[in-house]
Amino acid sequence: IQIAPNLVWVSDTTELTYGRNNKVRLHVVLDLYGRYVLSYHILPTETAEAAIEAFKRAAKQAGTFAPLIHTDRGAAYTSKDFNNYLTSNNSKHSLSAPGTPADNAVIEHYWGDFKYIWMTHHPHPQTLTELKDLVKQGVEYFNTVEISSKRNNLTAEDFRNEAV
Repeated sequence: IQIAPNLVWVSDTTELTYGRNNKVRLHVVLDLYGRYVLSYHILPTETAEAAIEAFKRAAKQAGTFAPLIHTDRGAAYTSKDFNNYLTSNNSKHSLSAPGTPADNAVIEHYWGDFKYIWMTHHPHPQTLTELKDLVKQGVEYFNTVEISSKRNNLTAEDFRNEAV
C-alpha cells in the first residue's frame, strides 16, 4: 500500500490498433498511489526513447520523479539508455521476474480495464487521430470519472488530490 503519491511508478506498453490492422504501442506511466495515470505516449514501436519520453512527461506532470520504478523486462525497459535515464533521476529500477506478468499486476489490471471496459465499448478508431482521441478520453475517464472502493470510492484524481 502506497502512503503518498510519487513513491512508486509502474510502466508498461500495450498494442492498440486502428483502421485495418494498423498497430501502435501505448506507453503508460501509472502512479501506484491511487492508480493515477501520470502520462502516456503513443508511437509505432516500443523503444527506449518512447519509454523515456513517457517518463519525462510523467515527471513534468508530477513535478518530481519517483524514487522507485517498476516495469517488466521488455527491451525498452532493460535497455542501457532507459536505465541510465532512471539513474540520472536518482531512481531505482525494479523488474518483474522473467515470464511473470503478475509481478506487474497493477498495470496489467489497468490494461484489462482500459481495453475491455473502454476500448471495446467505443467504435473502432479508423485513423491515428481517432485512436489518439479515444486514448485521451479513456485516460481522462479512468483518472477523473471511474470510482473505486480501493480509493475510498473516489476517482484516481480526487484520491491523489486528497493526499497532496
